[in-house]
Amino acid sequence: MEIITNYEEHWDKAVDFMWEALPNLAMAVIIYFLGSWAIKLINRLVRKFFAKADYDPSLESFLQSFISIALKIMLFVIVITQLGVASTSLVAIIGAAGLAVGLALQGSLANFAGGVLILLFKPFKVGDWISAQGVDGTVKEISIFTTKLSTAGNQIAIIPNGQLSNNNIINYNAQSTRRDNITIGIGYDSNIKQAREILLKICAEDENILKDPAPQVFVAELGDSSVNLSLRFWADTSVFWAAHFHVMEELKLRFDEAGIDIPFPQRVIHNAQA
Repeated sequence: MEIITNYEEHWDKAVDFMWEALPNLAMAVIIYFLGSWAIKLINRLVRKFFAKADYDPSLESFLQSFISIALKIMLFVIVITQLGVASTSLVAIIGAAGLAVGLALQGSLANFAGGVLILLFKPFKVGDWISAQGVDGTVKEISIFTTKLSTAGNQIAIIPNGQLSNNNIINYNAQSTRRDNITIGIGYDSNIKQAREILLKICAEDENILKDPAPQVFVAELGDSSVNLSLRFWADTSVFWAAHFHVMEELKLRFDEAGIDIPFPQRVIHNAQA
């Protein structure tokens, strides 16, 4: 009988607790769903705002991600507080959890800090062609923790911001013009002056190549099997590769027409007969 009595007492206390907690639980559920809906609405408004405003695309992406995460954290705190957790206890719990999470996610925090540094100092922006961490590609998105690059093969490379902000980056779009340096080897019997005239004529006829600074051709090296000429010219960044590939094709065709030899490695095998 005593066991049954204790069971009934515990059951009554549990039922009373449930009735007392039910309003808070129901309100927490309502707040969660209303808050989730409000966050989606705010995110849509933020996207529309940035779509109309003339802001840096990389800054827009970062701020959208940051606002979304901040709103979700605020909603979590409100829901937990509504369930009856004291604010002081919640602050202590969040502090302890933050310390533990911070130690466990040092890399993620470094990536967050790297994202902030990228947005502050702007070593690159969305649309730039960069080379970083052994990957070349166009910057498609700069988020809180990572940066996405679209490679020449149309693959997506995801690089942590912490590594980007602490290592070397080559931004090929930072300047409006670029200089190309093409090395061409010709035979020792070929006419250097004739080869120089052909290369300069190719550059003069190509509208993508800038005439100021003027293209230059000089002997860069007397190699083992060739005289290596260096062709240097400037072009706008937007048409740099078009100029490069045009010059490469034309110099081969015109050297062939002029009889200028372009040596290539050869191996001679002597067959010794007994």
